[in-house]
Amino acid sequence: MATAEETGAIDDYTKDGTVDLKGNPVRRSKRGGWRACYFFVVYEIFERMAFYGISSNLVLYMTKKLHQGTVESANNVTNWVGTIWITPILGAFIADAYLGRYKTFLISCAIYLSGMTLLTLTVSVPGLKPPPCNSANMSDCKRASPLQLGVFYTALYILAVGTGGTKPNISTIGADQFDDFEPKEKAQKLSFFNWWEFSIFFGTLFANTILVYVQDNVGWALGYGLPTIGLAISIGIFLAGTPFYRHRLPNGSPFTTMAKVIVAAIQNRKQPFPNHSSKLHELDLDDYSKQGKFRVDLTSSLRFFNKAAINTGTNKPCTVTQVEETKQMLRMIPILVMTFVPSTMLAQVQTLFVKQGTTLDRSIGKFNIPPACLTGFTTFSMLVSVVIYDRIFVKLMRKLTKNPRGITLLQRMGLGLVLHTIIMIIASLVERKRLSFANEHGLVESGAQLPLTIFILLPQFLLMGVADAVLEVAKLEFFYDQAPEGMKSLGTSYSTTTIGIGNYISSFLLSTVAHITARNGHKGWILNNLNASHLDYYYGFFVILNVVNFIVFIFVSRFYVYRAETSNSMEVLKEELEH
Repeated sequence: MATAEETGAIDDYTKDGTVDLKGNPVRRSKRGGWRACYFFVVYEIFERMAFYGISSNLVLYMTKKLHQGTVESANNVTNWVGTIWITPILGAFIADAYLGRYKTFLISCAIYLSGMTLLTLTVSVPGLKPPPCNSANMSDCKRASPLQLGVFYTALYILAVGTGGTKPNISTIGADQFDDFEPKEKAQKLSFFNWWEFSIFFGTLFANTILVYVQDNVGWALGYGLPTIGLAISIGIFLAGTPFYRHRLPNGSPFTTMAKVIVAAIQNRKQPFPNHSSKLHELDLDDYSKQGKFRVDLTSSLRFFNKAAINTGTNKPCTVTQVEETKQMLRMIPILVMTFVPSTMLAQVQTLFVKQGTTLDRSIGKFNIPPACLTGFTTFSMLVSVVIYDRIFVKLMRKLTKNPRGITLLQRMGLGLVLHTIIMIIASLVERKRLSFANEHGLVESGAQLPLTIFILLPQFLLMGVADAVLEVAKLEFFYDQAPEGMKSLGTSYSTTTIGIGNYISSFLLSTVAHITARNGHKGWILNNLNASHLDYYYGFFVILNVVNFIVFIFVSRFYVYRAETSNSMEVLKEELEH
């Protein structure tokens, strides 16, 4: 006679196509949910500690140890950070098309760890770093040799390749642990990204406080060695949770599918539409269910691409589902572009905001605060804001809007854009006060430290954390949620791509503005001596950029059509709110 285990209720199996590593369907009661996500959260805490342990203070390492100027050091940081956030496109492609998220993630972890190890060696071995220099004028210091720079940047960019496979897949694997077809798990998934960000920023907070202090006051070798060891431990913890994970099989290259649809639509552009959509090429539901995939119904938006599904008799047409998946990825691109400007604002936190801190009084009694430690306040305010948003704001708005999310994802992103505008207004006013103080005390030309507390920068750091809690979480959830089922990793990489491009834009704007404003004998807005610079004008320029971007975002978001849900879970949750 069969046991209860063997004849377990059929609804205990997940309905979203997730499997174990051998490709077998998995029981909801045995795998997935928060029991699996705890392992991801622990990994991400250590990984954030490693990443921000490097990036938060990198501009000061390049200034103090590699003897680089303001524009050069800031641009080297933003170019590297930009690459960190761009490479996830490659990692997402490999995961969705070939290896799956789990294998891609593990291979990338090995690359990431090797980059961290080499980077630790570059700041530890005397021959791999230039000699110390205490001169206030960087031009008097001995520059790093080509070999030293080569090894240093090789380590940084090996690390960037590794994160390219971890960033788009870890949060996606986490979201995959919740079954969209089970209302209870769908409700948990709606809060997943809020609590994901809340949890991982404990690692960021540790990096921005303890590690930054260790780097500035104990040594860079220990300051980089600790996060390297932490990363190694976190990879072991991730592996330990393998028996609890749900997995998705790779569904083929999303880029190939998109290219095929676009080419077919162009080729069929002169073909008349059939008199009924049922005559367009599509597979039976059984064909999709056997492969653990989802069929998507035809929509009227971006109608031109529907021609890719017309059967001309000469070439095999695309399916309606392939057409709709491509249309959905294209529909998100205007929203993606609108997030470039706030991502450019984020780049200022680890570059110019930190550089400003070096010019101010950082003492509390006998204790000196490392300038990069102020980024810890950004992290702290984000932690608090995420809790307030998820536990208070969302519950309040649910009663008013009857939306399980409280407000829509685009409304949340719009609120984040407003906050970024306010931040840059405050940053410009604070910088004007700092420059006025430098002028009053005759410290403009000398570039000496001002007898003005570093905590005048606190409002812009704190508000940046609030903006992160609103906008960055919304971006991650939006691009994951709105991506087709077979393109989730690619969708998640959209949210990282915007940060990467924002950093590249920051590099471009900083170099361009520094060059243009220094023409015709003018001093320029951005100099190595920040007391003689005009960052207040530069931040004012960002205010204008943010306002224009927000206006365009309102226009673009009005025409965005949300992806249809693959299950009725959201409807069930809405009905519960109405009762």
